[in-house]
Amino acid sequence: MFCDQCGTQLQVGQSNCARCGKPVVLANTYRKNRVQEHVRLLGILWLAYSGLMAVGAVVVWIVAQTVFGGMLRAPDGPPAEVIAWLHPLLTFISGLILVLAAAGFIAGWGLLQREPWGRVVALVLAFVALFKPPLGTALGIYSLWVLLPTQSEDEYNAMSKAA
Repeated sequence: MFCDQCGTQLQVGQSNCARCGKPVVLANTYRKNRVQEHVRLLGILWLAYSGLMAVGAVVVWIVAQTVFGGMLRAPDGPPAEVIAWLHPLLTFISGLILVLAAAGFIAGWGLLQREPWGRVVALVLAFVALFKPPLGTALGIYSLWVLLPTQSEDEYNAMSKAA
């Protein structure tokens, strides 16, 4: 192991560099702090992202019910054949988005409470979120970066047992 400031070789158990005096930071300490620092933010981000998805689901449902449900049918509007399949399709899509938003709320709450299952739910949703650019992709990558490594699993399990 070498000092990252001056490049001097360090001995095992050495707390400061002998040449420049910089404190030695072990890689394992950084990794453990990484999960502890980021899991709370990750939980908050999942709650916020799920709130945005829920709002989007409600908007799609309202459009499906008003525009394609017959409430705002104009004489020069879309043909009845289009409305016949578009109304149920948009209703189904809004329900699917709402289910994903509920799962995101559960994942965010689980991460904030340090529940043992919270990490698994967040990882599953992170893989799904990768296909929803730009916010979902960013949140999915961040979630995988924080929760996927083996060291992260060990530390999260230790944190959930302590909570």
